[in-house]
Amino acid sequence: MVPSLMWAAPGSRVPWPPGGLLPEDLPRAEAIVRAAVQKAVRRDPGLGAGLIRMLFHDCFVEGCDGSILLDPTPVNPRPEKKGPANDGSQRSYEVIDAAKRALEKACPGTVSCADVVAFAARDASDLLSGSRISFAMPGGRLDGRRSLKSQTGVLPAPFANFDTIARFAANGLGIEDLVVLSGAHSVGRSHCSSFVAERIASPSDMDAVLPAELRRQCPASPSLGNDPVVAEDAVTPNALEKQYYRNLLDRKVLFTSDAALMSSAQTAGMVRGLARLDGTWEKKFTAATVKLASIGVKTGSDGEIRKKCRVVN
Repeated sequence: MVPSLMWAAPGSRVPWPPGGLLPEDLPRAEAIVRAAVQKAVRRDPGLGAGLIRMLFHDCFVEGCDGSILLDPTPVNPRPEKKGPANDGSQRSYEVIDAAKRALEKACPGTVSCADVVAFAARDASDLLSGSRISFAMPGGRLDGRRSLKSQTGVLPAPFANFDTIARFAANGLGIEDLVVLSGAHSVGRSHCSSFVAERIASPSDMDAVLPAELRRQCPASPSLGNDPVVAEDAVTPNALEKQYYRNLLDRKVLFTSDAALMSSAQTAGMVRGLARLDGTWEKKFTAATVKLASIGVKTGSDGEIRKKCRVVN
């Protein structure tokens, strides 16, 4: 956790960063972000899933500093956006742009892009869960100035096994955080190339019915020009809820990294508990998301508040 990160809540007694978002401004700022997220999710629930994924992909590389938002430039032609885990699959950048434009009109130079990403992920979680996941998100992050494709290799891959645990541990997250945050795979879509080779084309522990269904949706050898997307959770594709854990127990998950959670007695026990107990996963997901959103926060001279999220000031 980062001690200088402060709760974004009206009346907070924690000092706010000079020139940053003040507690009394927070309700208006959060309302502006929420309005942009709400409009996007109503149009396409997948954009909400993209916002949740964006927070994870931003925070695991360079910390929660909005570095995932930076576009290529002549000086830096290969930012994080061009990394294999993001290029062609990470979406929802336009939602952040819309929220930031509105914020700059209402309170210029006040709300960082990193905070917009964190608030937007929180709001998307709330909307996609039917408000079963609703929580205060700390604020006070600053935007980073560095973004490199070469650093995105730390992001867990869909074909990863238990080496993912070490990647979470490197960011101060534990095994339970891994299991709980994986529940975000109850929403969103995946390109066929993320699972066909490991889960369809070769033997796996996947339920016998699911591969046949996926073969109807995916080419045998997905390519850049022929790589469709399928729902990560075919049961409730647009609802952020514990169905993911039931799917794990039924061996109906897409990724090797998901299936790996059942290969350890410790994590399998967590999966069974989360699938069974009402309300438990939602509470744990809230805590794990706030913990995730505190990784490597930039403060003071380490960061800035960008005027536009796609370029440094």
